[in-house]
Amino acid sequence: MEKMILTIMTKYGLVMSFMVVGVVMYLAYRISDRLTKGRIHGSAIAIITGLILAYIGGSVTGGKNGLADVSFFSGIGLMGGGMLRDFAIISTAFGARIEEMKKAGLAGAVALFLGIFTSFIVGYAIALAFGYTSVVDATTIGAGAVTFIVGPVTGAAIGASSEVIALSIAAGVTKSILVMIMTPFVAKYIGLDNPQSAMVYGGLMGTTSGTAAGLAATDPKLVPYGAMVATFYTGFGCLLCPSVCFLAARAIFGG
Repeated sequence: MEKMILTIMTKYGLVMSFMVVGVVMYLAYRISDRLTKGRIHGSAIAIITGLILAYIGGSVTGGKNGLADVSFFSGIGLMGGGMLRDFAIISTAFGARIEEMKKAGLAGAVALFLGIFTSFIVGYAIALAFGYTSVVDATTIGAGAVTFIVGPVTGAAIGASSEVIALSIAAGVTKSILVMIMTPFVAKYIGLDNPQSAMVYGGLMGTTSGTAAGLAATDPKLVPYGAMVATFYTGFGCLLCPSVCFLAARAIFGG
């Protein structure tokens, strides 16, 4: 029986990955409710748990794909790949109403570009502070501060090393976790209680996963609006960081 179960779980890895993620999400939300009274959203706890499991999986196997390097959990590599990730991000937009989106108007557009450039500048400054003086390296880390998707896209485009690209992803993940944890705490102070403010917030923060989780802990009805603009944020970031931001940084710092 055990051999049969192991064979099924290994052969149908994607099914196994859904089960694993489901269990992790269930436990994360229980911990959120019982230990933090909902102040730290369950998705934030789930992401931290996933990072810990990935570290353990990579350490045990000596591989580069985290938990997916363990054959029993190989399906997580597919589930966590770009295809399903992008599908999940895009699907959040289907809950948004066009009428509400139009109301954001100029404020939403300004927030989008302001959020990208502000995040990039902060990330670039942190990279310089830690000794990454190469324009390519600092730009990649700065792009990672935009989102953990923009970082590797930018790094690959301008020729950054794999180590720097990994740092850019870490910067984006850190930002995502901070946004999802802090959003419920600051929501009432910044008027984050309607679709228009959610779209502006999504434009300023970006990081679709962090914005969506943070808004879910604040008001689930706001999630599609914040996630919609945050999705555009990622797309614009992938266009602007390897081009405008990189050229501007090179013009200012040389190299």
